[in-house]
Amino acid sequence: MEIRVLRYFLAVCESKNISKAANLLHISQPSLSRQLKNLEQELGVVLFKRGPHEITLTEQGYYLRDHA
Repeated sequence: MEIRVLRYFLAVCESKNISKAANLLHISQPSLSRQLKNLEQELGVVLFKRGPHEITLTEQGYYLRDHA
């Protein structure tokens, strides 16, 4: 797990929207989504519940956010 990806994760947690976080981080939205999906696969857990306009953290997502 890279620190860069943890920073991406925290930015998404703060903005609660992948597109807004991508704009803040100055990266493309598909790239950010891919990085987050890879993080979920690496950890073997689902970190987000993705909705049409907003994402929410799962219990594992809150745990990672608190420890990141």
